[in-house]
Amino acid sequence: MISNLVRFVIGFLFLLILSGCGTVSNWLEEDVYEAPPTELTEFVAEFEPQVVWSTDTGSGAGNDYNDLAAWVQGDMVIAVDYEGEVASYNIQTGKQLWRIDLDVPVVSGAGGGSGLVLVGTQEGEIIALDEVQGDVKWKKKLSSEVLAPPKAAMGIAVARTADGRISGLSIEDGQILWSYQRAVPLLSLRGASEPVIADDKVISGYANGKLVALSILDGNVIWEKSVAVPRGRTELDRLVDIDSAPVIKDGIVYVVAYHGRLAALSLESGRILWTRDMSSRSGLDVAGGDSVYVSDDSDYVWALQDGSGDALWRQTRLLRRKVTAPVIVGNHIIVGDFEGYVHWISREDGHFVARTRVANNAIRSKPVVKDDLVFLTASDGTLTAFRIQ
Repeated sequence: MISNLVRFVIGFLFLLILSGCGTVSNWLEEDVYEAPPTELTEFVAEFEPQVVWSTDTGSGAGNDYNDLAAWVQGDMVIAVDYEGEVASYNIQTGKQLWRIDLDVPVVSGAGGGSGLVLVGTQEGEIIALDEVQGDVKWKKKLSSEVLAPPKAAMGIAVARTADGRISGLSIEDGQILWSYQRAVPLLSLRGASEPVIADDKVISGYANGKLVALSILDGNVIWEKSVAVPRGRTELDRLVDIDSAPVIKDGIVYVVAYHGRLAALSLESGRILWTRDMSSRSGLDVAGGDSVYVSDDSDYVWALQDGSGDALWRQTRLLRRKVTAPVIVGNHIIVGDFEGYVHWISREDGHFVARTRVANNAIRSKPVVKDDLVFLTASDGTLTAFRIQ
C-alpha cells in the first residue's frame, strides 16, 4: 500500500511539472460540477449600439485559455491569432494596413510602443515589427513562453514570461538589458499580469499576490507590496494570483487579485491607500476619483466608491457567464461574455441599457477604448469597433 502511495505521489508531481502552472488547476477542476450560466434576461433597450466596422482577423484564440486582445497604437488597431498571423487596421475605417504571417504559436495579444509592434510567442520569443510596414525588425529568445503582451517606452521593450521573469530589451536590436525574476508557485492560474508602463516605472502583478514596481531603465525594484495573502487548507484555496493588468489613474495604481483584495496604491511609493476583499481574474476599470468597476469570479459586475471601496451597486444577472473585465464607455460600462454578447450597463445604477451579439464565440479580452471608439475581440478572430454613445 505504501509503495502504491509513493508511486501516486511521484506520478502526481511529475504531472505538475509537465503540465505547467495554469493547466494544473484546470485539470483539477475538470470533474467539479459547475452550475449552468444564467440565461439572459429581457429588458427595454435605451439605444441601439452602433457598429462602425467589423472584420475577421484570422484564426482567433485557438482554445479556451488564450487571451488575444487587440492592441491600439496611434491610429492603428493590431490583431494577432494563435498561429502568429498579425494584422494592422485603421481604427476609424477598419481598412487593413498590413498583414504578416510569423508562423509561430501565440498565447497572448500583441503589444508595442516606441514605433514597434511586439509579439510574444509560446516558444519564448519576442518578435519586433515595424509599426508602419509590419516588417520584422528583430527577434529575441527569452527564458520561457510569453504570457502577456510586451510593452515599450523610453527605448526599452518589457516582456513577461511564464517563469516569473520580467526582461528589459533594447528596442534597437532586442539585446537584454536587465532581468527581474520572482519564484512562481507550484500551482497558479494560467496567464500572467501584463506589464504596465507609467512614467519611468514598470508595474506588474505576480502569482504570489504581490505587486511590484521596477525601474524601466535598469530593472531595479522601486517598491513591492502584498495585495493578497494565501489562506486556506488546500493549494487551490491558497491561489492568490494577480492575473489582470493593473490600471493606473491620476498617480494611483488599482489592482485586484484572485482570492484576495482589490487595492489602490500610490504609484510613487506603493503605499496602500485603501482595499476591499474581492476575487477576480478578469480585472477592472477606473473613473479616477469617482468609481472603480470590477467583474468578480462569480461574474457579478460591481461599482465601488473610489477612496473607500464601498459598494455603489452590483449587477448579478450575468452570473457564471464568464464576463470580461469592464471598460468605461461614456456614461456606461461594457463587458463581453462567453456567448459573444456585449452588455452595456449604466454607470449610475447598474441596470442594463443595451445588448448586442458580435460573434458566436466567447469574448475573453477586456474591451479596448480609443477616443470615441471601443474595440472587442472574440475568440474566433472577429474584431468589432463600436461608436461610444
